[in-house]
Amino acid sequence: MRCIEFEGKQMINITEVAETNEMIERENLDVRTITMGISLMDCAASDLERLCDNIYNKITEKAKNLVKTGEAIEAEYGIPIVNKRISVTPIGLIGASACKSAEDFIRIAKTLDKAAGATGVNFIGGYSALVSKGMTDKEKLIIESIPEALKYTERIMSSVVAGSTRTGINMDAVRLMGDIILKTAEATKDKDSIGCTKLVVLCNAPDDNPFMAGAFHGVTEPDVVINVGVSGPGVVKRALEKTHGSDFETLCETIKKTAFKVTRVGELVAQEASRRLGVPFGIIDLSLAPTPAIGDSVADILQEIGVEHAGAPGTTAALAMLNDQVKKGGIMAASSVGGLSGAFIPVSEDQGMIDAAEAGALTIEKLEAMTCVCSVGLDMIAIPGDTSAETIAGILADEMALGMVNQKTTAARLIPVIGKGVGDSAEFGGLLGHAPIMPVNKFSCADFVNRKGRIPAPIHSFKN
Repeated sequence: MRCIEFEGKQMINITEVAETNEMIERENLDVRTITMGISLMDCAASDLERLCDNIYNKITEKAKNLVKTGEAIEAEYGIPIVNKRISVTPIGLIGASACKSAEDFIRIAKTLDKAAGATGVNFIGGYSALVSKGMTDKEKLIIESIPEALKYTERIMSSVVAGSTRTGINMDAVRLMGDIILKTAEATKDKDSIGCTKLVVLCNAPDDNPFMAGAFHGVTEPDVVINVGVSGPGVVKRALEKTHGSDFETLCETIKKTAFKVTRVGELVAQEASRRLGVPFGIIDLSLAPTPAIGDSVADILQEIGVEHAGAPGTTAALAMLNDQVKKGGIMAASSVGGLSGAFIPVSEDQGMIDAAEAGALTIEKLEAMTCVCSVGLDMIAIPGDTSAETIAGILADEMALGMVNQKTTAARLIPVIGKGVGDSAEFGGLLGHAPIMPVNKFSCADFVNRKGRIPAPIHSFKN
């Protein structure tokens, strides 16, 4: 009987993979991403030309075998690996010495995009600024460069960390992001403002998240690391179909056991990728991340639990239970679980969520309530293109507040689709899917978001 060995130890029995055949073939189980985190700290230079050369050379050297290795594991074990990605140290830090203008940062973005193309990865994350407490002049420059950077690149993913439980919410950054999101939408309006699908604002962002668009390689991480994200909404739904009429204890136990099996697949891939690439294994992120494919939907799981549509009364409670049981099952199945882990609720990437929004069951306000108990936040939500920057900033501030007070990661990926309004639909293609334009509250928050400064950290942040 064949076993996988890692550092001389039997880690995973190959028969555990055999158990998942039906999950892979019929229930959309996949490894959503192998993400290689690469530190660019040793690339920093005061000369922009040298900095870009350093960045390109390090990424292409460290990640040269990433795609080939992922494809080999996929072929050998029959486990679909949907994406191979890279995350790097936030460029707001790395480019501070060399960049004197937004155009200088855009040059780094193009270098990252070129390196991603050379390695063959789908996306590269880390075109990011960490400004949860304050914003340097250089960090403001990289934020201001985001619309053009996303317009002229294909694989870049960008994030801005605007709040945390420890520091509070940087409302200057939140207000600025209201403008930046609109400018990004305008810059890519010929493609339904697709640039905004690659831009996220976060609170309490983890250093080891393998999922885009919020992935970056945290400064506490090693030089190079492999993080793996596993997904399996269809597997969980199929398991729950056998629990009709059962009590909550049975329901929870079913979710836990299924999450355990799914996570073991990720553990196998992570350990194999780590061994073959000679790179340390970081974390497994078990997140029920849906796709537009039929049967691969978190909303369908909620319906299987018992709500008519995502958004109906009881949805938040059902999602809280699902998220908790996924984490409990996953944490026992892997040597290191991290990242975000739980359930994602992106509207455009989940056909069940799209159906619920079109039926009128799911609103932005209900989604906001659901983000209190899920893994991330307001994700891939298309809104009217004439939404004001102040309103966008207000929605961002609300989401940041949920993360800050509840000591969890929250995020907002809002897409104001230029030229479209409620009743229209935006088409992004591939894993990004399509999204109905959702209405936003018409009442103003301008006087609130135009105040300067920072919302202080909550009282429970003082732990030392």
